[in-house]
Amino acid sequence: MSGDAFLSEEPDIASHRRDEAALVCDFADAHKPLSPDAALVEASRCYFCFDAPCTAACPTGIDVPGFIRGIATGNLKGAALKILEENIFGGSCARVCPTEILCERACVRTAQEERPVAIGALQRRATDWLMARNLQPFTAAPASGRRIAVIGAGPAGLACAHRLARFGHRVEIFEARAKPGGLNEYGIAAYKLPDDFAEREIDFILGIGHIAIATEKALGRDLSLASLRRDYDAVFLALGQAGVNALGIEETPLAGVEDAVSFIARLRQSKDKGSLPIGRRVVVIGGGNTAIDAATQARLLGAEEVSIVYRRGPAQMSATGDEQAWAETHGVGIRHFAAPLRLLGAGGRVRGVVFQRTRLDANGAVVLDRGEFTLPADQVFKAVGQRFVLPETEGFPVVKGGRIVVDAKRRTTIAGVYAGGDCIAGLDLTVRAVEDGKIAAEAIHADLSEAKEHAHG
Repeated sequence: MSGDAFLSEEPDIASHRRDEAALVCDFADAHKPLSPDAALVEASRCYFCFDAPCTAACPTGIDVPGFIRGIATGNLKGAALKILEENIFGGSCARVCPTEILCERACVRTAQEERPVAIGALQRRATDWLMARNLQPFTAAPASGRRIAVIGAGPAGLACAHRLARFGHRVEIFEARAKPGGLNEYGIAAYKLPDDFAEREIDFILGIGHIAIATEKALGRDLSLASLRRDYDAVFLALGQAGVNALGIEETPLAGVEDAVSFIARLRQSKDKGSLPIGRRVVVIGGGNTAIDAATQARLLGAEEVSIVYRRGPAQMSATGDEQAWAETHGVGIRHFAAPLRLLGAGGRVRGVVFQRTRLDANGAVVLDRGEFTLPADQVFKAVGQRFVLPETEGFPVVKGGRIVVDAKRRTTIAGVYAGGDCIAGLDLTVRAVEDGKIAAEAIHADLSEAKEHAHG
């Protein structure tokens, strides 16, 4: 199509572009579980290293050789226990964790130019076996009389609550959204955690007892940190990142332009995925996993042309190589070295995006000097990152660089207040959030125990 002729076209956005059977198939489990026999074969490939680099590479410190040995010897319950002892979200992490850049990259088989042991798939084999039998391996200690408030029912908050319950403390979680789960419930592609797995995993976690969840309760709106500190023995902030970054250009409000995280959340919560309107031509701006998830799902919903556009090269994308390949396998085009310049609209609806070609200078900074091009679009998804939003301005812990400041034990600058997950600096990964919750729970328990000893000293 020459020039701007596409601007005169009617935007092509429609629902039910594909039949239900095709959608059910394509939004089913992205990676099928290992069969029992295949799991035994894969487990036999492990060298069971004493100084296991895979364990060191796991943010939660799972004893990888230990749990794989359990699978190899038929002790699936023991294998699952080793996983869940360190990572209570072992089931979802087995599905969504970027193992290719963590434990599997560290596998010693890669040094021999062999493929690594499929650690993620084996982890799923063990945790799925346990959950399918509704076995609850943990029990809550006798009630301690202590009450802890947790703000946010995502992986960090729930992991903290579960560990605190094991110590006997009563935990009340306050969640701003209508459902608990955080990123697992709202922010991950539907084909990564299908069949209500996120909900089932939360039910499994809450099965320990001592944990209550109040939804649609937001800090700064329905709650204040001051009142929580007054009413509870400790507070854990697991707020996540509620804000979405802007494109950095002048954005005239246009129908058809949406944050990718909102699109993913709507799709995850939809029982009839085909009912979501999708454009014939979709442009996704960004280079992370959110961009990959939005673009791939747009294709699965029936978009004919889907392009991810990123201002740097493939090596600089935060989406892993496997994720990039996954999108391309599903017909998504990835265009590198281009930054959005302006949105094109007609009749109040987006019709395209003008990009400027970029390059990286000697310091790795983006330089805009290589001409422009235009991509027609019926729909544009913005996936240029999220940010922490300060819920309160008075009496809140110190924030630096857009994240809450904590020490190694996840203590904030306010006594009795701890924080973890995406609201603090570090890798924005589910597995890292789980580790934050675990570390904070241990610190809360230790600090409360020490305070009790001093009170009776």
